[in-house]
Amino acid sequence: DFPPLLISLGDLRRGFVFHEVKQVLITDEDIFKRYRERRQRWVGEEEKKIERWTELRGGDYVVHIDHGIGKFSGIKTLKLQGRKCDYFQVNYKGTDRLYIPLDQLDRLHKYMGDSDHPPPIYSLEGGQWRLTKRRVRKAARDLASSLLRLYSIRKVIPGYHFSLDTDWQLEFEASFPYQETPDQLRATHEVKQDMENPSPMDRLVCGDAGYGKTEVAMRAAFKVVMDNKQVAMLVPTTILAEQHHRTFRERIAAYPIRIEMLSRFQGLKEQKDIVTSLKNGGVDIVIGTHRLIQKDIEFKDLGLVIIDEEQRFGVIQKKKLRELRSSVDVLTLSATPIPRSLYMSLMGVRSMSMIVTPPKERLNVETQVAEYNEE
Repeated sequence: DFPPLLISLGDLRRGFVFHEVKQVLITDEDIFKRYRERRQRWVGEEEKKIERWTELRGGDYVVHIDHGIGKFSGIKTLKLQGRKCDYFQVNYKGTDRLYIPLDQLDRLHKYMGDSDHPPPIYSLEGGQWRLTKRRVRKAARDLASSLLRLYSIRKVIPGYHFSLDTDWQLEFEASFPYQETPDQLRATHEVKQDMENPSPMDRLVCGDAGYGKTEVAMRAAFKVVMDNKQVAMLVPTTILAEQHHRTFRERIAAYPIRIEMLSRFQGLKEQKDIVTSLKNGGVDIVIGTHRLIQKDIEFKDLGLVIIDEEQRFGVIQKKKLRELRSSVDVLTLSATPIPRSLYMSLMGVRSMSMIVTPPKERLNVETQVAEYNEE
């Protein structure tokens, strides 16, 4: 026989009524509702959930929803209230240990991060993890707010309505020495359609290395120059800037179009001359690193920003790139787009063109790691 009221420790989140024996079990959560809101926020999360405990190895970094990053130690058997139970042991900072019942495996996630730089181990005291989550939520809200404001402005502010293809445009495209793939032609057509629309373009062209993204970008840049506007192509490294600069100049050599490169490795006089020419309209296409988004850069009439490998820019540079998107056409090229850009494209917030078929006779990309040799 049970007494009228019995209080016991256990791992039950919700109460229930046992009609057969006329018993009601009520949990502390039913009474105080201390955890409901916090747990609901994690419904449907996209983190790497652990489906089976066998996926874990001793020493793996794991993230507990309520306590943060720790190190998985293994399974430990503990005796509580006369009962032996198995628990996951997670080691935290110092001598802190957390024992998690096996039926709460869903509270653990594998840590997904840079394997070369181990993450900080949290303490179970002090609320450090709670502050971290609060800071991340605020940053996510701020980012969402800025993106919402940006794309709202883009819907209201009219962009430039580019002209239909000129004879020079058709001639330039016909001079391409290779056979375009169907995906290249489709991507080019979609980019032009956006440019000829009065709303500012924001399109992601996604394709593997060597699939022809640069040719699509050059055709868009040529179209902009035909309307007497300027093009800025942003790349993450000086080597990539030099490569694109050489490719653009060789491809457009037959036309009276001035193409320059700008990076911090150039001499101050050369940089100053290019900056002045950008301001007075003397440069049609400029290719450069984040030097292009510094305060002293002004364009006479910027019509298109091309961003190559956006995921390799830093946080500050990405913020400035977002600001550029408010009024001019933006074309982003990437083989591995950042998750936010890809998600926004898949959701229809940004337009996306896929280049999935390689050109004929394309050679496979070879990556070699070698020691530096001055010779």
